[in-house]
Amino acid sequence: MNQLEMKKQAAKAALQYVKPDTIVGVGSGSTVNCFIEALGSMKDQIKGAVAASKASEELLQQQGIEVFSANEVSELDIYVDGADEVNPQKMMIKGGGAALTREKIVAALAKKFICIVDQSKQVDVLGSTFPLPVEVIPMARSQVARKLVALGGSPEYRESVVTDNGNVILDVHHFLIMSPMAMEKELNNVAGVVTNGIFALRPADVIIVGTPDGTKIVE
Repeated sequence: MNQLEMKKQAAKAALQYVKPDTIVGVGSGSTVNCFIEALGSMKDQIKGAVAASKASEELLQQQGIEVFSANEVSELDIYVDGADEVNPQKMMIKGGGAALTREKIVAALAKKFICIVDQSKQVDVLGSTFPLPVEVIPMARSQVARKLVALGGSPEYRESVVTDNGNVILDVHHFLIMSPMAMEKELNNVAGVVTNGIFALRPADVIIVGTPDGTKIVE
């Protein structure tokens, strides 16, 4: 079974958490694209979705699913999203697709966060296989980069990428995150940082892992 098949497997398994007549929070990325495709089979049973990126919004509309803005809902029953890394505590690194800020906003609205991944995304320590994305206001890029170096990271400007919010991304390499909650807070307090890709203050409630031996659900 290849990686795409494992992603599809995890995405399909997430449908069991979708309740009729609800608005579903939907993240972004390749695994979520598989979920959106699967969600199309339930489009007549749900009210619609709130999307964490413009790309996901377009895919949902192509499936005939009504898209609401985050400002139109007070809460969501579930939020389904992928991750670039996930640890045993269900904390994640996200932001490989540069949608981390909107993903945090939609995740904060949800009663339950369902994270769908293939088994390659499982790690013991965050930052061990994937750089940490940090969304930064453009004028603060150099200032924030110096702070990230002082914290022990190697920031790299993600060229030719502008977020849906009009900001830039710094990818922090060689940054083992031993205390994810503390680091998430510290980085978010740096002037010029919009948010960072550590999802520890709001971790996932359920991890669905696609493996060659079938889907594994960690609740």
